[in-house]
Amino acid sequence: MGLGSILVERGLITDEQLAQAIAEQNRTGERLDHVLVRLGFVSSSQVLEAIGQQFAMPIVDLNTIDVPEEVLRKLPAKLVFKQRCVPIEQRDGTLRVATCDPFELTAFDELRLLTGMAIELVLADERDIRKFIRAHYGVAGDTLDELAREDQPLIETAAEEVGTDELEQAQAASVIKLVNDLLIEAIRERATDVHIEPYEDTLSIRYRIDGVLTQAGVPATVNRFRNALISRLKIMANLNIAEKRKPQDGRISLRHKGDEFDLRVSVIPMIYGEGIVLRILAKTAEMFSLNDLGMDGRTLQRWDELISRPHGILLVTGPTGCGKTTTLYASLMRIVSDEVKAITVEDPVEYNLETVNQIHVNRQVGLDFAAGLRAILRHDPDIIMIGEVRDLETAEAAVQASLTGHLVFSTLHTNDASGAMTRLLDMGVEPFLVASSVEGVMAQRLVRTICAECGMPHVPEAGDVPPDFDKRDSDQFLIGKGCGECRNTGFRGRTGVYELLVMTETIRELVMARTNATKIARLAEETGDLMVLRRAGFEKVRQGVTTFPEVLRATKV
Repeated sequence: MGLGSILVERGLITDEQLAQAIAEQNRTGERLDHVLVRLGFVSSSQVLEAIGQQFAMPIVDLNTIDVPEEVLRKLPAKLVFKQRCVPIEQRDGTLRVATCDPFELTAFDELRLLTGMAIELVLADERDIRKFIRAHYGVAGDTLDELAREDQPLIETAAEEVGTDELEQAQAASVIKLVNDLLIEAIRERATDVHIEPYEDTLSIRYRIDGVLTQAGVPATVNRFRNALISRLKIMANLNIAEKRKPQDGRISLRHKGDEFDLRVSVIPMIYGEGIVLRILAKTAEMFSLNDLGMDGRTLQRWDELISRPHGILLVTGPTGCGKTTTLYASLMRIVSDEVKAITVEDPVEYNLETVNQIHVNRQVGLDFAAGLRAILRHDPDIIMIGEVRDLETAEAAVQASLTGHLVFSTLHTNDASGAMTRLLDMGVEPFLVASSVEGVMAQRLVRTICAECGMPHVPEAGDVPPDFDKRDSDQFLIGKGCGECRNTGFRGRTGVYELLVMTETIRELVMARTNATKIARLAEETGDLMVLRRAGFEKVRQGVTTFPEVLRATKV
């Protein structure tokens, strides 16, 4: 009986879900169990139990096992990575091996021949096996071993010189596999950025996951091949590998398991070599709707009213990486229809939106935000989105567009909603234009959410509760204890914290009088028209969505 049939027999999935998963499997070539988990039909633990029943194999938890070094050396790194199996115990001439893929049983004959021992197979969760391999063998450990055995010459090219050896090494099969392993691991771990940083004696590789940087777990031997790795990435991004003195920017297109990814590459010369940051954007990622972003009911209702207005400026503010563009995209998709024409000017275009005309900024030919905005006004749009208001020229063009009957979306880099008014005034926009054109400002932050798999009730110590938190007897807090799903961080995924300031007549008068942002925020809060970011974050803690340290990290008093 196949795995799908076992899951259907157990009542874990329906025949229709199985058929849908098989169709997706045919499209992507993935294993059926991977597809079922990705589509959300079953959990990985349910699949593991079903596989264990199918093959009559015991299940082990690798997080609780301490494996001696001599046992780990029983299998070469290349085989561990290839078969996704790890040795965990040796006893009486038998080697116990944990695997997540028992379907190719003939492959384990290779283990018997290689070790000369009897092999006992046990099942373990795939994420736990990946984590175990990363901890004990390192990411791409097998490829690095192969590179070391090949004894390829180390490249010590001077900054102003580059030889054919460097190009040849960057195009070697092992180096290509090393780079692919690093990128695919980043995608698997849901990383949004990959940071490659050269130091005197080490090469640091880190992934940004849920907004926090964490070590990728690459063996220290990667430092020997730093030049080849960096050159390979520059070749993939169509950059000049001979140029090592100036910053360069490029992009890489990558396909993995049927999904397309766009990698934005930034190269900067540093003291000990070139540093690279890759921003990972999933082209085929499902767009968030406004309901998925984490707005509370009242904020969502008021924002819905604002984005339904025929004209005016709506601003989303916050630091880089706080989800401003995602909020704007979700807002556009909420209101765009066959009766409405929307045009965007972005730098860069991060996601392709159906029924929305998108323009990519190109400063080399003079197409910046202001020039793009002036041009698209001649295309009879109803809604305009500008990636960012950076200068007076763009701000004035946005104001004029709103005053001539267009709804304008854009972003600003300010700490809170009320600060957007003073920022526009500081740019040089006249107070009466700000007061008459801006309809609302949304400030936002992202906080990590407690892992759904390991979240548990928690009573915080008195010193851990912020003094400005209004504690209630009915409060019930959660904390993530850490598990394989969340890399033992206790958090998985992020949600938004929002502060919405709707322009009222009183606030317009304050703007006309050039009142500072603090007074505007205080008045709006006193009248109940504003819930500041910190209090909005505390409500998330009260709901068991996140924790106090997360809110304190993302917001200020």
